[in-house]
Amino acid sequence: MPVLLAALALLLAPIVLVPLSLVLRYRAGTARRQARGWVAALNLAAVAVSTLLFVMGAALANIWVPHALGDTLLGLLGGFALGIVGLWLSRWERAPRSLHYTPNRWLVLAVTLLVTARILFGLWRGWYLWRHAPGETSWVSAFGVGGSLAAGAVVLGYYLSYWMGIRRRLRRHARAGPDHPAALRPIDSL
Repeated sequence: MPVLLAALALLLAPIVLVPLSLVLRYRAGTARRQARGWVAALNLAAVAVSTLLFVMGAALANIWVPHALGDTLLGLLGGFALGIVGLWLSRWERAPRSLHYTPNRWLVLAVTLLVTARILFGLWRGWYLWRHAPGETSWVSAFGVGGSLAAGAVVLGYYLSYWMGIRRRLRRHARAGPDHPAALRPIDSL
């Protein structure tokens, strides 16, 4: 009996933890933070490596799933543009020796809802296809892998351009120096 309960807990844990992780991700994504050079560089490098591996995986998936690479590249482009919009909509606060930013809540919510919608659609689509076997179409293609890749690419493109922008603003802030008049006033955009 304890083994059965443990197995049931393992099966139900993702159902409980995914919504919780999305809420926690939204809260963390909208918090005011100090822009730090090493954090921006580390995040930019990690997202760049992830993006490269993601595109390589999409190119490989393109063998079995039509338009997977094209959908991924369009998603990256859209996410990159969304990241630029995110930089414009973020609240920036300069202090003599620091730069703080607060991401736009609506944009973070939109990205979080995009991920949530894609997870829910994938679950629904998987259940539907399991019950109704596709005719001439492969199961992987019918499952919506291209759309999942595009949604993931939007998130990667968003964070890639966002962290690039944070690094750029940090460099500009450091060049202005602590005695520069612009360093003493809050800013909306750079």
